[in-house]
Amino acid sequence: METSYLDQSYESYADIEDEFQLALDESLDARGPGVLYGLVDLLNLPAGALALDIGCGEGGHAIELARRFGLRVRGFDPVARHLRIARTRLAAEVIAARLPGLFDAVSFEPGVVERLPVESGVADLVWCRDVLVHVDDLGGALAEIARVLTPGGSALIYQMYATDRLEPAEASWLFEAMGCVPRNMRPEYTEAAIEAAGLRVTRREEFGSEWGEYAHEHAGDGGRRLVHAARLLRDPDRYVRRFGRENYEIALGDNLWHVYRMIGKLAGRAYLLRRPM
Repeated sequence: METSYLDQSYESYADIEDEFQLALDESLDARGPGVLYGLVDLLNLPAGALALDIGCGEGGHAIELARRFGLRVRGFDPVARHLRIARTRLAAEVIAARLPGLFDAVSFEPGVVERLPVESGVADLVWCRDVLVHVDDLGGALAEIARVLTPGGSALIYQMYATDRLEPAEASWLFEAMGCVPRNMRPEYTEAAIEAAGLRVTRREEFGSEWGEYAHEHAGDGGRRLVHAARLLRDPDRYVRRFGRENYEIALGDNLWHVYRMIGKLAGRAYLLRRPM
């Protein structure tokens, strides 16, 4: 071991270690997922404009877009369970918030981004979060988004990308476990597909580890994910016996997905796109 390292580590660093740790305990005011609604706010969409939530999952984003901006929202998802939960959630929101107009404003139906059951040129906004990493034909999906947008309409796309810190072996396992198409995990591939679809990037927001920091600071989620990943790695047989190998791989991938974001192996990014007039 070189003397210079020993001097730096046990002399110079030791003098400032406590102060350094206190500095690291200070928040860097990380932005959370709500920042995406702030990007929609920049568009100044009129009440009643039509938004499509592609890959709507359990419906939370579609409902919030309608409630926050007065939009009409059609949510599409290929998973029947998601659609059942989304419809139940919508009913509960209407009752809890006493906003019966949400029933008329929001709907959920089967659909995938590659083949949307929507007429051309009708959507003022496409919202597509955490979907495009799973699409085999990214170019075709973006062309379909361009097709359904009105001239001058906008799309907000968010997804995670791999960074140079993600080792090839890690990437190979993680992408398979999480159902990701490897080439879609490169931002330059996405941006080339955006251009080929005839869409224009009007704003790009890079979040890095911010959402992970935000989740930890507000709910302790980062530390919990790390501990869960550690337990899954230390005693896999315990969880495989109880839940099966496939579910184990999904759980490990999901937890490492969040851990890798925290340590810079993955990074979130959002694009605001516009279809030219």
